[in-house]
Amino acid sequence: MLTRKIKLCHINAHITCRLCEGYLIDATTVTECLHTCRSFLPRFPHPLSLHPHDRTMQDIVYKLVPGLQEAEIKKQRDFYQKLGMEVPGDIKGELCNMKTHLDQRNGTNTQDTANKEAGEEKPEEDNDYHRSDEQVSICLECNSSKLRGLKRKWIRCSAQATVLHLKKFIAKKLNLTSFNELDILCNEEILGKDHTLKFVVVTRWRFKKSPLLLHYRPKMDLL
Repeated sequence: MLTRKIKLCHINAHITCRLCEGYLIDATTVTECLHTCRSFLPRFPHPLSLHPHDRTMQDIVYKLVPGLQEAEIKKQRDFYQKLGMEVPGDIKGELCNMKTHLDQRNGTNTQDTANKEAGEEKPEEDNDYHRSDEQVSICLECNSSKLRGLKRKWIRCSAQATVLHLKKFIAKKLNLTSFNELDILCNEEILGKDHTLKFVVVTRWRFKKSPLLLHYRPKMDLL
């Protein structure tokens, strides 16, 4: 099979941001038209609910650009350490996965390493179920007469949790047949199911006090 090398500069236009001209980080793709960063959003009724994180695109970018993922994770880790804050669990996980990948690429026998560590006590943070993540306080209010309110509307969870997690949580508490029957809104705008709570806080609640106020209602229910 014939193969030919393609220079990175020839595909940079497809994996870089048109605004900052940097490589895509936390890439998102509009589900309606499948554009990654060049779409006309105002025609959609709720544009931000239509562009979930595109993990496939992000994996492609990381594989095409040597050292990009390592550099980005280091920047995030240094940022939290500079502020004297604990590094979120997802970044720790990325560092662990990245170390495993580098060990495999360099020919290190990760199985031997695992066997050596098997007799050691497992760090508590490995079993903390995201308790070491950055946390978000939330108030879940019902704004529809077709649904009842939650008995406990105040919750606290990982900033890496998504709107989909909240939908499943509410559906279970209200004994709904499907979480797909729900819309969750912030500032009267429907949130995309793949949005993390961190993303919601930064883009919808940035200058407001805690807790993050979210409303839920049946789909297609008019306010």
